[in-house]
Amino acid sequence: MPLYKKIQFNSATVIYVWKITEPLEQLFEEVSLNPTCQSRIDGMKSELHQRGFLSVRKLLNEAGYTDFDLYYDEFGKPHLHDGKHISITHSYQFAAIIISDEIVGIDIELQREKIIRIADKFCDAEFQYLEREKTAEYIKKLTVIWGAKEAIFKIRNEKGISFKDHIAVNEFDLGQTQTASSLHFGGLHKEFNIYFEEVEDFTLVYALEK
Repeated sequence: MPLYKKIQFNSATVIYVWKITEPLEQLFEEVSLNPTCQSRIDGMKSELHQRGFLSVRKLLNEAGYTDFDLYYDEFGKPHLHDGKHISITHSYQFAAIIISDEIVGIDIELQREKIIRIADKFCDAEFQYLEREKTAEYIKKLTVIWGAKEAIFKIRNEKGISFKDHIAVNEFDLGQTQTASSLHFGGLHKEFNIYFEEVEDFTLVYALEK
């Protein structure tokens, strides 16, 4: 389908969201891949993953880029040749990118009850403000927390960072659509502004380094 949503966050930062409804064959026909990315998609066994990968290239086109403007470093982090910062995410039928002059990260996640079972693996200090008995709200807040930590991890992209031990998300209300987070890893300390919103049954989260 056409672009699902464009969010002009500020003059330096834009978010693009795509709802993936096209069959795989159509997506292949509508985008061009550089040799490295063609090799990557050829090695993917999941059609869902392939469609997400290709829909990100549709978003690049919406932003005025092509796959040839994108490259990945040795750690798998995406970069644009013009020096702007980019972060990429896709989950089931949604894909999103954020492009900015600032340091940014993005994540989109389906809201699922399954996240309750793994909360102990990525939350620590956050349990002080989470209310487990409010199940629907608990799932949504856990999804925000996971998305925030995933977005920050994409920014730093360093081996050894633990979502539970090294990244903390400040208390927030779902109606506020923003909070803050911090990363403490080794001798590194970074602060981030976190923004979130619902996209159908998904939660979109993006982080900007302070």
